[in-house]
Amino acid sequence: MKIKNRNTSYGKAVQAERLKLRRSPVWLAFIVLPMISAFFGTFNYLLNIELLKSEWFSLWTQHSLFLCYFFMPALIGTYCSYLWRLEHTHHNWNSFLTAPIPLSSLYFGKLTQAAFMTILGNLWIFFLYYVCGRLSGLNSPFPKEAAGWFFFGTVGAIAICCVQLFFSMIIRSFAIPIGIAMAGGIFGLLITNKGMGLCYPYSLYSVGMRANNPNLELHASTHLINSLTYIFLFTALSIFWLRKHEISAN
Repeated sequence: MKIKNRNTSYGKAVQAERLKLRRSPVWLAFIVLPMISAFFGTFNYLLNIELLKSEWFSLWTQHSLFLCYFFMPALIGTYCSYLWRLEHTHHNWNSFLTAPIPLSSLYFGKLTQAAFMTILGNLWIFFLYYVCGRLSGLNSPFPKEAAGWFFFGTVGAIAICCVQLFFSMIIRSFAIPIGIAMAGGIFGLLITNKGMGLCYPYSLYSVGMRANNPNLELHASTHLINSLTYIFLFTALSIFWLRKHEISAN
């Protein structure tokens, strides 16, 4: 009975987050920004097609570089800030903390929504990649490696979601966590170039997606362990912070 009640609470929390975001324009960014990145990436590929000889792999280098290091971290940061926006408005924190739902369910409702939008965003990115490849005249089979890029990229993106949900929760400003995400993505490029991308949360998405280097040999187990470590760590920190403030609210 206890498990059933907890599952019901979690379902209500997820539904509440979806209702809050139903009319929000934030999700449109997950459609528009990848389209812009795909357009310019394809355009640059066609301009340099005599130099870029690896077809699908060359196209991916053009699609993924700016998307993975600049656009996607900023998108995740914006979405996570929006998920906490209502709680930071007026005195809604007390209502949130005293709701008859376990704090863990309230948090996982937000994380589920962030992860769901991230997965949809990644699906859209690969759909654009396929369409742009066909429109560019690529008739060879779609690379089977793309499944690995998608999986590891998605896991890395969820790790970023956990980090950003924590910052967006403890910082009342809407813009500052977004700035942290943008700076994290840019700094991630430097970290990855030094060969330490697997250790830095904002690089896990780009490394998993093999951004600008589709032939990169990924240490899959290390990537998964590090991603899950950041997911569990920042989830635990978030729930601990919520429980600490629940006592103050009561």
